Amino acid sequence: MSVVDHNAIELGPRISEADVGDYIALLKPRVMSLVIFTALVGLMIAPGHVHPVLAFTSLLCIAVGAGASGALNMALEGDIDALMTRTANRPIPRGRVTRPEALAFGMTLAFFSVMTLGILVNWIAGGLLAFTIFFYVVIYTMMLKRWTAQNIVIGGAAGALPPVVAWAAATGSLSVEPWLLFLIIFFWTPPHFWALALFRSDDYARAGVPMLPVVAGPDATRLQILLYTIVLVAVAAAPWPLGYFDAVYGVTSLVLGAVMLALAVNVYRRREGTLALRATRKLFAFSILYLFALFATLLLEVVARAIAPSIW
Repeated sequence: MSVVDHNAIELGPRISEADVGDYIALLKPRVMSLVIFTALVGLMIAPGHVHPVLAFTSLLCIAVGAGASGALNMALEGDIDALMTRTANRPIPRGRVTRPEALAFGMTLAFFSVMTLGILVNWIAGGLLAFTIFFYVVIYTMMLKRWTAQNIVIGGAAGALPPVVAWAAATGSLSVEPWLLFLIIFFWTPPHFWALALFRSDDYARAGVPMLPVVAGPDATRLQILLYTIVLVAVAAAPWPLGYFDAVYGVTSLVLGAVMLALAVNVYRRREGTLALRATRKLFAFSILYLFALFATLLLEVVARAIAPSIW
């Protein structure tokens, strides 16, 4: 009959239960896909020619940097995620990945993405990517998220920087155009996330996150959504009359903006019951389509100009 030393078993090294899917989940792939797409647009509209290998390297580094931010964010917010229905199934709350493992994973990805972009492409892009990761992890996740209802407004700057990083990767400099893309994403972020927060306010309240609906109430949030949407529509349309983007983009931005504004007005007007919930869900869903279609239009313009330059 063998004697089992339970203390030895408990003190032994932990065998990780994580698989590849768990580490992919740490990267926040849905957020990463938006980052890659907006960065691609920033890269494509940049003047001059970028070698395909450098273009691929730039997008890969930006994507990995975004994934690093996601992993570090999850490592630092495991306690919050465990309390929220929307995030309770993430790898750390489920016990599939430990906080130290996620931190090590995120730091490794952050280091190699920044260094690779800096060494192989240029250090302006590498420095901007490093700042983006720092801003998301330290300024937003560690400071703003738990302290202020303006967390999404200020923290949205991190999510708006990928096209600027991509432009810098392509040109080695900065210009007005990528900052216009930055402003569009920056002003898009509050109505997008506050619409989500309206129908997930119980989650945020339970986790103690001071999102605007929890702190200021749903009516104040609806007003802020409407005001930011008005600014967003104006900012998104401005590059056309200013001569930075073409008429196809301008008309598209006005049409999309009209729908976005109509949905925001509906959210402001519908304040109770099923109709209010449906209005916020519609705005949240359309806001994703809005940003994708806006940036896709710029991408299609670049492709069309390359195929038939005489038309443009």
